[in-house]
Amino acid sequence: MHEKMSPYYSPCPVETALNLIGNKWKILIIHDLMLGKRRFGELRRSISAAKKQSISQKVLTQNLRELEDAKLICRKVYAEVPPKVEYSLTELGQSLKSVINSLESWGEYYQGMW
Repeated sequence: MHEKMSPYYSPCPVETALNLIGNKWKILIIHDLMLGKRRFGELRRSISAAKKQSISQKVLTQNLRELEDAKLICRKVYAEVPPKVEYSLTELGQSLKSVINSLESWGEYYQGMW
């Protein structure tokens, strides 16, 4: 057992995964970052367009911080004026590609039923 247990940990592996990525915004953030590095504004516009509803700056910031804390994304700050910050998937975050792609395929299958 680890000295410091992850706050996302559950004895059930499915629950652990859902604790990490189990809200609509985190899934969309990860999906968007699968395409490459993004700045905050790019993420916000892309995610809002995908959902056809706007994600607030506060909610996006909170979800990005949680994903960074979980080691799924990386935040890189460039020493520029104005400040430039880019987000990208870590190696651990990249490992979610097959999961996200499967969810996307299943969603398309379900949409095709209607």
